[in-house]
Amino acid sequence: MNNIGETNETQANVLCKSCGLCCTGHLFTWTKLKSSELDSAEALGLYVFRFPTSQRGFNQPCPLWQGVCTIYASAHYPHFCRTYKCKLLKQVLDETTSLSHAETVVQQAKGLIRELEALLPDSPNSSFRERLVTHLEALERVEPSTEQDYQNVEYRLKARALVVLYENIFGVKDLIDQPDGG
Repeated sequence: MNNIGETNETQANVLCKSCGLCCTGHLFTWTKLKSSELDSAEALGLYVFRFPTSQRGFNQPCPLWQGVCTIYASAHYPHFCRTYKCKLLKQVLDETTSLSHAETVVQQAKGLIRELEALLPDSPNSSFRERLVTHLEALERVEPSTEQDYQNVEYRLKARALVVLYENIFGVKDLIDQPDGG
């Protein structure tokens, strides 16, 4: 590999490890596993679901994410995690986006997520995406009132902005998007 390729790969690793939106469950609700990875994933402490076979994997957020992936360099790092590349990561790799710009975009997305999370009702469900969808669906059923309407509109606008970021920046199609090999 030439130095430019190595530099791009290093920048991609920096972005991937600092972003974590895949690991935290903000981009996906679950992660695929190959059948050969199921036992080692369970040994790592992941709650693995084996059936149906088309959806073998584990739920997000990943318990191995501690502000950084704790198994990123491990031989047990799942194939999907190792090979998935969001749209933003691909742009860093092909040099159409700088690492610093990509990091800024990730921070903007995380800020919007924090704003939305703060407005979500308490729930035993740890999946941000599932709680967001549930709350948006509940807002559709709320009877209009002046103050409530303003809050609902504000929340929907922020949720829509996040969906646009997911689509245009990260390449995730919608709030209930399934992981797709990259």
